[in-house]
Amino acid sequence: MNPIPDHIKTNLDILFIGFNPSIRSGTSGSHYANPNNRFWKILHEAGLTTRKFRPEENHELLELGYGLTNIVSRPTKAAEEITKEEYQEGRLELRRKIQTYKPKIACYVGKGVYQQFSKKNNIKWGRQDVTVVPGTIDFVAPSSSGLVRMKMKEVVGIYHELTDLLVSLK
Repeated sequence: MNPIPDHIKTNLDILFIGFNPSIRSGTSGSHYANPNNRFWKILHEAGLTTRKFRPEENHELLELGYGLTNIVSRPTKAAEEITKEEYQEGRLELRRKIQTYKPKIACYVGKGVYQQFSKKNNIKWGRQDVTVVPGTIDFVAPSSSGLVRMKMKEVVGIYHELTDLLVSLK
């Protein structure tokens, strides 16, 4: 199964970074395509989008100043299937993407994604005190997976902090 394309360009407001595509995303070619994934609902409820987008509209986020990528490009059923070598290669590639495209904010969709990228263990939700790539703010948000046990209201609240941060930067 082929990786799905990044939706990325220079000077984005936010670059959303996931673990890797799901099998559904790999099949459809769209980010966050699993029907159990709440990414699109979260963005809308947190005020980042004016409506709930569909996965097949993922490229339209670029017009809003948002991009989509993953730390590993290979689709899998679960993040546990990702190898150490894939993470190592993904860390280097993600660093290059952030340095090249210079988003204002890198939003890691899950603490585990940020942990793999930053190699830090003690991670809080929200804006991080120290960034990995200078010039880009690191923001850690909960995974949008339907497997996450946090209440939706709490998840949306953290993403709303991202909305507030973005407004404060403009």
